Amino acid sequence: MASFFMVIVDSQIVMLALPAIETELGFAPGGVQWVMSAYLLSFGGLLMFGGRTADLLGGRRMFLLGTALFGVASVFCGLAWSDEVLITARVVQGVAAAVMTPTAMAVLMHTFAEGPERNKALGIWTGVGAFGATAALLIGGPITDGLGWEWIFYINVPVVAAVLLFGPKLLRQTPVQPGRRRFDPAGAVTITAAIALLVYAVSEAPLVGWGSGQTVWMLIAAAVLFVLFTVIEARSKAPLVPLRIFRSATVVGGNILMVIVAMAVYGGALITSLYAQQVLGYSAVKFGLSTAVYAVMSIIGANVSARLVAKVGYKPIAITGMALLSGGLLLLTQIDPNGGYWSDLFFGLVVFGSGIGSTNVAASIASLTGARPEESGLVSGINNAVFQIGAALGIAIASSVAFAYTTGTDAAGLNDGFQAGFLATAVFALVGLVTALLLLLHRSSGQPGTPAGSPQEESAQRVPVAH
Repeated sequence: MASFFMVIVDSQIVMLALPAIETELGFAPGGVQWVMSAYLLSFGGLLMFGGRTADLLGGRRMFLLGTALFGVASVFCGLAWSDEVLITARVVQGVAAAVMTPTAMAVLMHTFAEGPERNKALGIWTGVGAFGATAALLIGGPITDGLGWEWIFYINVPVVAAVLLFGPKLLRQTPVQPGRRRFDPAGAVTITAAIALLVYAVSEAPLVGWGSGQTVWMLIAAAVLFVLFTVIEARSKAPLVPLRIFRSATVVGGNILMVIVAMAVYGGALITSLYAQQVLGYSAVKFGLSTAVYAVMSIIGANVSARLVAKVGYKPIAITGMALLSGGLLLLTQIDPNGGYWSDLFFGLVVFGSGIGSTNVAASIASLTGARPEESGLVSGINNAVFQIGAALGIAIASSVAFAYTTGTDAAGLNDGFQAGFLATAVFALVGLVTALLLLLHRSSGQPGTPAGSPQEESAQRVPVAH
């Protein structure tokens, strides 16, 4: 949990320090974005490979190794004497996070048996993520102003030290895949390149245009690499991702739902930030304090859902969560250029935040249900990778829609664009609601220990109550 909190904080807190970093290290115009992009691309691109290493070499071992590497990279980020050094260190941080995150979830899956205990743990995991994102917004500004931007990286060091000190004693080892440990370098290279190209293409699309040559050829290249990856995996004796995993409708449905959830959540959070700061005139600190309500509701929603899912299954939780996300975002479409926090943001954020916790728990349980113990790292990596892809898509599409419908530089003109952005994210959530109804229809949590795609899992999914 501590490592996940650290990864989430690190991916968010840097945004508040970018102006100071740009000035001190002398980035070229527009170049400072790579402080964020370098981390996200290496993180998102290597998640599946990072998860697979847990299955082949042991989750606890790889988790501790990734944590140590994250700490070293954080120190070099803080000590960076040039823009090249900082970007290189951020790439290494992303690689370390790609190992830490899925291996941490694999350890969690092994520690808690499939059912109520694991569901409760996943609820806490989701709550920790929401708390980390909020903490980043609250402390990022004061740390940067008071101590200097270097300290947004140095604060990772004591957390890493504590994890390395207590981790070997507290963490269980995950099952290692039996037989000869064979990696799949061709599969790893193609899927990493495909995800990196996809994330980069959609992240840059709002700036260069969705119809630009750069966006089009990168999307085509990503699609070709995904097809090539499928061919490689089908023929490999030791595939990075055994394709039989995707015979499970629960796994496929859960991951599709996770993509849509990430699109709605990250797109909605982006437009909320822009409206609060550019129309209402909030400072970064005031914005963090005033929008903490949706993080609090996310934590509550995650924990309540984790308890309820054992009684009613994850399908009703997924449907309820997507309905809340849709409702909250539709409420936010009513923002006004002369509005205020209580009249325009508060109630929408309360409903929106409740949906975040519920949908994350339901989608996570669905996408991880029935995974073989020796493949827990891989399915965790897939789950995290699709979330990153969804986040990139949500931010890119929401910002593009908001820009397209902006009618001026004053509050009223900006408000028009942000209303359209909220409407776009509400459409994402409504698509997620339909997905939950169609893909999870007549399905509930599988029984412990049933492999993904197995006849046992298909039978278990017809049980109306999880346990």
